[in-house]
Amino acid sequence: MATALAQAQAALGTRAGIINQNAQKRELKGAERVAVLLLALGDKYGMPIWSKLDELELKEISQAMATMGALTTEMIEEVLVDFVTRVTSNQSMAGGFETTERLLASFMDADKVTSIMEEIRGPAGRNMWEKLSNVQENVLANYLKNEYPQTTAVVLSKIRSDHAAKVLSLFPDELALEVINRMLKMESVQKDILEKVEQTLRVEFMSNLSHTRRRDSHEMMAEIFNNFDRQTEARFLTALEEDARDSAERIKALMFTFEDLGRMDAASCQTVLRQFDPAKLTIALKGASETLRDFFFGNMSSRQAQNVREEMEVMGPVRLREVDEAQMAMVNLAKDLAAKGEIILSKSKGDDEVVF
Repeated sequence: MATALAQAQAALGTRAGIINQNAQKRELKGAERVAVLLLALGDKYGMPIWSKLDELELKEISQAMATMGALTTEMIEEVLVDFVTRVTSNQSMAGGFETTERLLASFMDADKVTSIMEEIRGPAGRNMWEKLSNVQENVLANYLKNEYPQTTAVVLSKIRSDHAAKVLSLFPDELALEVINRMLKMESVQKDILEKVEQTLRVEFMSNLSHTRRRDSHEMMAEIFNNFDRQTEARFLTALEEDARDSAERIKALMFTFEDLGRMDAASCQTVLRQFDPAKLTIALKGASETLRDFFFGNMSSRQAQNVREEMEVMGPVRLREVDEAQMAMVNLAKDLAAKGEIILSKSKGDDEVVF
């Protein structure tokens, strides 16, 4: 791997002139990490990746590439090692809306994140017209009925013909005929007018459409249960199992608990331990099972493990609420690190990996 890294660093230096031993070391995040990888891949191997990026991704990565300045060899090596480690491991990752939103928020303005998430939560499609082609025809028809016929004609001329036909069939005859006539007489639409139509659709229609999409209720409830103390969680789950066993099982499957931290790989566990408050760590492990304690001790230095054991012995009894709070703090830290891409978390059931 050392030879491969040296070659990649040399390639980066040759292509972009960004390696500088006198540069100040800093943490690379988000688009900057992607930019380093694409620079390392070069034109030949990077082109297939560039070609699959959408316009927003191209802008973000290009901006990061153009402004990140000089990097140290250590900074580049960290990115490359992290990438190689992830793609060569047996672990897998799964994303989701919340994962994506947290990751974008780590390097992007809140307004931009909101705009992006509103679009991707809406119908599928790489651009506005593909998205509109996947909106239910009755929903789109009801919206367009209130627009100017010329605007409606522009929209229907840009979406798939089969979808346009379904939408037109839902219009009153008079409106449908007027729109058809305008489409027949329509010449090429000026770029600025088309951009205004897209912007209006994005702000007035797609945004409202995304807000009406219901979030999975079991996922929402799992997050609430994750924040219960142990006794409250057990009480509600027991009651729910009696009333709606299927729902209870789905919630439990979606929950991420302190015990699930025992399925982290060694590198992820050590990252969490380095960043977690040592005082809270002792309290959290005081209420942990022997198996979970051994897992954490196995990822500490022998001296640190001995110190924690001694602190646990002299600590005496600890209130269950304090244990719950310390364990939840560690779970929340792990989730935050996973959202930033610094560690990988494994769910409690099966071998599937998840990123929060």
